[in-house]
Amino acid sequence: MELDEMREHLLAMSGAAESTPFDEVSPVYKVGGKIFAILSIDALPPFVNLKCDPDRAIELREEHPEDILPGYHMNKQHWNSVQFSELPPALVKELCQHSWDLIVASLTKKARAELEAELAG
Repeated sequence: MELDEMREHLLAMSGAAESTPFDEVSPVYKVGGKIFAILSIDALPPFVNLKCDPDRAIELREEHPEDILPGYHMNKQHWNSVQFSELPPALVKELCQHSWDLIVASLTKKARAELEAELAG
């Protein structure tokens, strides 16, 4: 998956919003006001930080030691840095969805209801 494809995919996720609170080379993607992805566009190769279930994070790092690493500048137990250009696009999309799902599940009932209302139109 290329950088532009990754950006488009993250923005296409339900309720996703992009901002640059840290710097211009690290777009942040939020749902319900909480971060589910941080893209590092100036790194070579570029990578995305994604939230992950801790047990699954370890498993993924063991399966893909070159492309899935502990989250850069993040809680290493709950975040992975995913070098998406070398992994199968289906896996990358699934990991993005997993991150989004974890964040939505952590939202308050009120925030989830607001998100659902927003998505319903």
